[in-house]
Amino acid sequence: MPNFVMPPTNPTAPLAALRASHFCLRVPEFAEAKQWFIDKLDFRVVHEWHEAMLNVDMGYFAAANDDRCVIEIVGGNDPAIGERASTDFPGSFSTTGFHHFCFTVSSVDETLEDLRTRGVTIVTEPFEVEAIGRKLAFFADPWGNLFELEEVLS
Repeated sequence: MPNFVMPPTNPTAPLAALRASHFCLRVPEFAEAKQWFIDKLDFRVVHEWHEAMLNVDMGYFAAANDDRCVIEIVGGNDPAIGERASTDFPGSFSTTGFHHFCFTVSSVDETLEDLRTRGVTIVTEPFEVEAIGRKLAFFADPWGNLFELEEVLS
């Protein structure tokens, strides 16, 4: 299965300065989420603080070996429970909004095995998508947020 190629960049576009920075997860309890990302996914604490105006605790977290993958976690102040992606993977595509965040790994199978030993909820077993030359699988955090594992197939 061939790998797809990114189209050329457009440095003259009006919004060419846009760069990905981070994505934010809103959770009920900051300390619990912080520990989950550290214990289950080996994330590193980049920076954390209390935001008095919102009465929440916040932090930036990075993957163990990737400074480009930053997650902002916001917890506390009793957030309303919204509809989140669930462990019903096909059904999770029936609503709009944030669906998942993807991590590239060298082996989906090995990563899933490690996540299982850490007690992480596995949502789908590995499957291949020939059109993009990838093996994929999904897991969830304790709040129902979905995360994808992606292995590039050659």
